[in-house]
Amino acid sequence: MSTPWQRRAARRPRTTEAVTVALVLVSALSGCLLSYGVMSGPPLWPAVALSVLACAVLPRRRRAPLRVLAVTALCVVAVSALGHLVTAMTMAPLMVAQYSVSLRVERRAAWYAALVVTAALVASGLFHGELRHQWLIGLVNPAAWVPLSAALGGYVRVRREYAAARAEHITREREEEARHRVVQERMRIARELHDVVAHHLTLANAQAGTAAHLARSAPEQAYEILSTLSETTTAALRELKSTVGLLRQDTDGEDELAPAPGLGRLPDLVAACAAADLAVAVTVDGGPRPLTPGLDLTAYRIVQEALTNVTKHTGSRTADVRIAYTPRFLTLTVTNDTVAARPALPPGPDHGFGLLGMRERALAAGGTFHAGPRPEGGFEVSCALPLHGPGPHGPDESTAP
Repeated sequence: MSTPWQRRAARRPRTTEAVTVALVLVSALSGCLLSYGVMSGPPLWPAVALSVLACAVLPRRRRAPLRVLAVTALCVVAVSALGHLVTAMTMAPLMVAQYSVSLRVERRAAWYAALVVTAALVASGLFHGELRHQWLIGLVNPAAWVPLSAALGGYVRVRREYAAARAEHITREREEEARHRVVQERMRIARELHDVVAHHLTLANAQAGTAAHLARSAPEQAYEILSTLSETTTAALRELKSTVGLLRQDTDGEDELAPAPGLGRLPDLVAACAAADLAVAVTVDGGPRPLTPGLDLTAYRIVQEALTNVTKHTGSRTADVRIAYTPRFLTLTVTNDTVAARPALPPGPDHGFGLLGMRERALAAGGTFHAGPRPEGGFEVSCALPLHGPGPHGPDESTAP
């Protein structure tokens, strides 16, 4: 049946059912008339009445399939006992009932019912006087159609179950993918908020502490640091407002978004760190290359968070940032010397999410990340980010600089 016919049948179930029963009745009556003309005078009207009865119970085959199968089987056996030739046309109501049983009843019960009906038809053929020696017509013919109907119904049932299972599997995959995307978006937002808030608040805290320390001995320098503190908090509020504003938008209004920070803003970052009494030296190796916005933001956030960790967790007053451009990778290295009175804190779950966020950013860009104490003392954060995006199998660490 073509798709348009299936849609029409689904829209008009009662009309479809009436047409189906009418066609089956025509087939059964045609079988009785054919048998009446071929055989030697079997009674016609009782066979017609039995065929009408078998077709009359078919509309109930969905609610009581086994009972309908029993009634249709008894009607066909009775027609055979009257001396009629049992053909596929005469057995049409029985085959429809058997098909419905195979669709709606448990598989083992459906096949048991098919075997019982087949045995009843074979037994009725054995007592048929004219067909007793014509076993192909009297025995094989009725015995073949019922199992064929059962097999067809079982096949359609398996196909429907497979289609339903496939649809359910696709739905679960879509839900899982949507859930995964939500988790990834939450992690991305958490990283952005952590980088913005932690960096600016750490610098503000360091600047406020330095200003309080210099308030009596060098008040002019303290006032200068306090003015820088205002700029730091203003920048923090601006970036925080921009990030939270993205979450409140219903659409992606790209024209209204400020450009994301990148390595071009390193001088401002170095100046903010200097105001917090942290001298940062930046070294660039190789010719600078234009970076994609995502890679530029990733590189800036990693350097920002590394300098924030230097301010928070070490007593160092200096840090070195090395940016190296190679044909395939952008390498970032941030090092600092640890003051003996305040050793560097090892990475761990109790020391924030700075290292975790940097690692996630580097891996998301297809790069590598390493952070740990240096043999000569101090702490080092390094990462290699591919300039052309991750390959099909992720970053190739063997070729990373």
